[in-house]
Amino acid sequence: MIDTHSHCHQSSHLGPAWQRDMAQAYKPDFERDFTPQRYDEVMREGGVTTACVFGVRATAAGIDTPLDYVEWFHHNTETDTIPFMALDLCDSDVMAQLEDGIRRGFRGVKLYPTSALFDPRDEAHDSFYRRATEADLVLLWHQGATPLPAARLDVSQPLVIDEVARRHPEMTQVIAHLAHPWQRETMIVIRKNRKVYADVSGVWSRPFDGFGALVRAQEWSVVHKLVFGSDFPHWTPQQGIDGLRALAQRRPVDLPHIDPGTIEHLIESDHLATLGLR
Repeated sequence: MIDTHSHCHQSSHLGPAWQRDMAQAYKPDFERDFTPQRYDEVMREGGVTTACVFGVRATAAGIDTPLDYVEWFHHNTETDTIPFMALDLCDSDVMAQLEDGIRRGFRGVKLYPTSALFDPRDEAHDSFYRRATEADLVLLWHQGATPLPAARLDVSQPLVIDEVARRHPEMTQVIAHLAHPWQRETMIVIRKNRKVYADVSGVWSRPFDGFGALVRAQEWSVVHKLVFGSDFPHWTPQQGIDGLRALAQRRPVDLPHIDPGTIEHLIESDHLATLGLR
């Protein structure tokens, strides 16, 4: 099983505002610090054999998971982890950071425009996108809701990624969390852009929205462009699997339902091949 969305950042990497607002927004047993061994434990429990792993970077918010730490974490897991950089396009040396990550063998980039306060559509970032495409990197965007009062929601809409994809159609991109609560727009963006995908991390945690999102994916024929992600440590892979299967058990009267095959696609498919990581 493949988990395309897992974190390795520790509380020491997070600014005080992030920690304060995250503590208010998430459950009290959320694991803020964990070892590679604990990571391996939850991945084994969920049947995950390979996982993309990354930290967080948003300079304006005082958040930074160093590439050194991600590389160390990657080398100290028994799970077959695929390291992603976490970068901030506002950093003046972001191109140097990108090249450093490429030299280290990182396979993708996690970007947080909401917290880092940049607009992905800005043409000033085109040189970054061109280099990422040339290096066959996957760009994974945090899209959708955030508990940070200072964050920008206007750049968290999936239609923002449509503009990036129009200019850089050969760059592989993933919209995290189906950009909840804008899942409908996500379906339209991934339908029209050949190399834009979306992960389902956390969508089951709000069942009303999650149910509607997966039904919409079926109606718009984009199930094949969805990939599984746990968003660990927010949730474990097993919690993600159980939550998705619970959605498929819902049968509202006179409404469409989620095909069990949709859930099994998310759990069983080779998402690494889908994203060009294999």
